[in-house]
Amino acid sequence: MKTKIVFGAAVGAVVSVAAMSSAFALDYRPAEIAQLQGLDKITARISTFEVPVGQMAKFGTLSIRVDACYRTPPEERPESASFLEISDQREDASGTVDQLFSGWMFASTPGLSALEHPVYDVWVKECIDAGDQGTGATEQGQPAPAQ
Repeated sequence: MKTKIVFGAAVGAVVSVAAMSSAFALDYRPAEIAQLQGLDKITARISTFEVPVGQMAKFGTLSIRVDACYRTPPEERPESASFLEISDQREDASGTVDQLFSGWMFASTPGLSALEHPVYDVWVKECIDAGDQGTGATEQGQPAPAQ
C-alpha cells in the first residue's frame, strides 16, 4: 500500500513537471536584426542601436557581434533572445582586445546573462525584422553608433 502511494506521488510529480515545462516553452522564430541598448556609465547616456545578424557594431570601446536573434510570435508571451560576442579594444599603445562576453542575452531578464564592464552595459531590447526596423536613431535623437 505504501509503495503504491510513493509510486503514485512520483508519477504525479513527473507529469506535473512535464506539463509545466511545456507550458513555459516558447516558439522562437529567427529575426534579422537585434535592437540593443547600451549605457555609458560615465556620461549616463543610453543609446539604442540596431545590428543585423552576422554583423558587428561599435559602442564606445566595445565591439559587439550579433550571431543570432530570435523572438516569439505576437500571440505568445513577448521574448527576444540574441547570441552576442562582445570584446573590448583598448585604445592604448598595445591595442589589446579582451573577450568580455559570449553567450545568450534575453530581453525579459537582462540580469540573467549580463556583460560585466566598469564603463559600459549592453543588453538586448528586442529582435526585429527589416520591415519592423526603426529609424536607427538613439533615444536622444543622435545617430546610432557606427556599425
